[in-house]
Amino acid sequence: MYPMPNDRGRFGMYGGRYVPETLIPALDELTSAYQEARQDPTFNEHVTRVLQEYVGRPSRLSYAENLTRAYGGAHIWLKREDLNHTGAHKINNTVGQVLLAKRMGKTRIIAETGAGQHGVATATAAAMFGLPCVVYMGEEDVRRQALNVFRMRLLGAEVIPVTSGTRTLKDATNEAIRDWVTNVRDTFYVIGSVVGPHPYPMMVRDFQSVIGEETISQFQERTGREMPDAVVACVGGGSNAIGIFAPFAYLDPAKRPRLIGVEAAGHGVETGSHAASISAGKRGVLHGAMMYLMSSNDGQITPAHSVSAGLDYPGVGPEHSYYADEGMAEYVGVDDAEALRAFQHVAEVEGIIPALETSHAFAYVQHLAPELGPDAHIVINLSGRGDKDVNEAMRVLERVGEVSS
Repeated sequence: MYPMPNDRGRFGMYGGRYVPETLIPALDELTSAYQEARQDPTFNEHVTRVLQEYVGRPSRLSYAENLTRAYGGAHIWLKREDLNHTGAHKINNTVGQVLLAKRMGKTRIIAETGAGQHGVATATAAAMFGLPCVVYMGEEDVRRQALNVFRMRLLGAEVIPVTSGTRTLKDATNEAIRDWVTNVRDTFYVIGSVVGPHPYPMMVRDFQSVIGEETISQFQERTGREMPDAVVACVGGGSNAIGIFAPFAYLDPAKRPRLIGVEAAGHGVETGSHAASISAGKRGVLHGAMMYLMSSNDGQITPAHSVSAGLDYPGVGPEHSYYADEGMAEYVGVDDAEALRAFQHVAEVEGIIPALETSHAFAYVQHLAPELGPDAHIVINLSGRGDKDVNEAMRVLERVGEVSS
């Protein structure tokens, strides 16, 4: 469908496979099975049917009249991935991967999760298709996302808290990879973002690209214009952003809207306490792929920080890294305080409580909309709803005295 990656799983210099030899046969098996499945009309029809009847696609493209007025500039449109079953974009990918696991004859599902939405989506798909599921989650994220932990367990998944390292998404991914290496014959690892060794960045991108494909046709139908002026999405590992960016990214540059990925600047990029891998990172290898990541001068991965568990990852997918180098997309940072203000503002003005991840995108658009002016149109990928974040946001805002207890 898209011209990238090449047959070695490379987006330019990024991507590839940096894994133990024991995983190469499994990755070869997965690549072959995926390529065969995506050429099979029956498989594609099954995925589409489940997305329509179970997930609720197509998700709406909604005009945000109140935000347009409040931001005082461009017209604001919201791609409502928060309306999907399970409350986020993650279900698009887990449905595809779990159906692929069934096709391959795998009998056990594992996953990693940070904010919990990928864990919930994986547990949901595994429950629907009758497979046992184990989810690895950093102990700190278990605390921050207690609601999603309960949801996963309610769906029949085993949630294993990870106590090593920073006890967040990076460490959960490490444990999931260890499990997969040990149980590779019967286990399918459902990676939640456009990271990991080939074919995962390509496969997750393809399953998530339904977001951008729908956006193009919906925007044209609603406005009569060919393209929006800008498409904005938050970026951690990068799956929601690549899902809406990819169908635009490979268009003729003269037609391509500005694609803007908003990274988590945490306490400020200058403090070193952030998760802005492209804005302030270096090239390196993490979880089996070459990408932009956060590392020390001696090459050690440094801890990431974001108020949002879903952005708290010290790297970014190889396709985003490629887009950044080629000028196909722009990447900017928004700090915790700005994201929290946007979280509150969008709820008050539009009646939507967005995920803290997506709140980063809203915070940036508040400045972008006046800059582009009233004749422009901006689409924000509203990647998930904020139910999971309410307790953590309340705790942080009470600490800084911005809400009453």
